[in-house]
Amino acid sequence: MKIVSIMLLALSLTFGAQAQYKKAALQATGLTCAMCSKATFEALQTLPFVDKIDTDLDNTTFVLFFKPDAAISIDAIKGKVEDAGFSVGKLVMTANFHDVKVQNDAHVAFGGSTLHFMDVKNQVLNGDKDITVIDKNFVSSKQFKKFTTETSMSCYKTGVMEDCCKPGTTPASKRVYHVTI
Repeated sequence: MKIVSIMLLALSLTFGAQAQYKKAALQATGLTCAMCSKATFEALQTLPFVDKIDTDLDNTTFVLFFKPDAAISIDAIKGKVEDAGFSVGKLVMTANFHDVKVQNDAHVAFGGSTLHFMDVKNQVLNGDKDITVIDKNFVSSKQFKKFTTETSMSCYKTGVMEDCCKPGTTPASKRVYHVTI
C-alpha cells in the first residue's frame, strides 16, 4: 500500500509540474496618463507569483511573467488592477498543457483551478497555448452577453461551480474561470 501511495504522489507531482501558467498579457482600461500606468504596474508587481513585467504603454498592455511552479490567481491579477483604480479589458493567459482534453462547454481541472472552455472545438492541448479569460469583468459587457448565450451552464453568470452541478450531486462551491482559445 505504501508503494502505491508513493507512486501516486510522484505521478501527481509530475503532472503538477507540467500543468502551469507561464505568462499573461493584460490589457487595462481607463488608463489616461503615465501615472495611471505606473500605479497599475506597481500594483501588479506586488503579486507574489509574478517574476517580471514588461509593458506596452501604447496598447496599455502589461505582460506578466510568472515564477515557475507558482500558484497563479487570476482573480488576484484582476484585483490588483481594480485596486489601482482601473479595470481589465482583456486577459490572455499562456499555459503549458500536456495532453489536456478540452470540449466545448465543459470543465477541466488545470493549474490548481477549474477552467470552463467555451466556444472551442473538441481537442487535446499540448505545449504552450493562449487562452482568453471571458468571465464578467474580464471582457466588455457586450462580449459577456454574447458568451452567455453560448452555454447551458449557469456558472458563467456566477463564476461558481456549484451552479453547474447536476441534481442529486454534491455542489463543489469553487471558482470556475471561463476561457476560450
